[in-house]
Amino acid sequence: MKKIFFPFIILLIGLCSSCEEVVDLKLNTAAPRLVVEASIYWIKESSGNAQKIKLTTTTGYYDTEIPIVTGANVKITNSENTIFNFEEIPNSGEYACTEFVPKIGETYTLTIIYNDETYVATEVFQSLAPITRVEQNNEGGFTGKDIEVKAYYNDPANEDNFYLYRYQYTNEATISYSIDDDRFFQGNEFFSNSSNDDLKAGDVVELMHMGISQQYYNYMNILIDNTGSNSGGPFQTPPATVRGNIKNITNPQNYALGYFALGETDMRRYVIQ
Repeated sequence: MKKIFFPFIILLIGLCSSCEEVVDLKLNTAAPRLVVEASIYWIKESSGNAQKIKLTTTTGYYDTEIPIVTGANVKITNSENTIFNFEEIPNSGEYACTEFVPKIGETYTLTIIYNDETYVATEVFQSLAPITRVEQNNEGGFTGKDIEVKAYYNDPANEDNFYLYRYQYTNEATISYSIDDDRFFQGNEFFSNSSNDDLKAGDVVELMHMGISQQYYNYMNILIDNTGSNSGGPFQTPPATVRGNIKNITNPQNYALGYFALGETDMRRYVIQ
């Protein structure tokens, strides 16, 4: 046994030593693509007039900075041809409008002109069932010993609804996203729940529900599968294979990444007891 074991240890040490060598992979960098973060939230009991759209571009694998887009022309138009212009906020990549008018069931079209190319996306404004209560369970999770937070709502009957949940925690740098469709609980009470197993008294959970379209639900389903539910946001590092509803009508091959979504939202800030 000793004669077999000793050479194996030497071999293992040699393998571990060789693994310490730094390998610099030379990766081909594709031309930058436009990345659009255009989620129009109408928070319940607010006017919904103030909205922002953020534009960036893709970059190299090893680059740590995300390039922002400046000099773009951004607007949203409704079915009555009312134009809501989004003005650029200098040095931010953000474009803001303070006169947007949200309307449930209305069709809106986003138009972006950037580098002499026009990008267009159309989406319908979605409704949302309001959050009715938030509850804390100190015997949650797989172990039955974790603190869990649930936000309840009453799903409307006789209609198909799709939901996006966002949970942000003070004890984590990432944001958790998940989605639901009501096929198994239509017309009944349902809930979203936290996914943080390390919550403790004093931690703050900021949660949001958003009504979304089936198309956006399908998009987020693929995105979450590819990147996981926890990230800095669904548009921070989008995989090149996940394409949203934004089309380049000037040069279809130079498609954008990201999604144009509009939905009623409800938010809560809960302090763990």
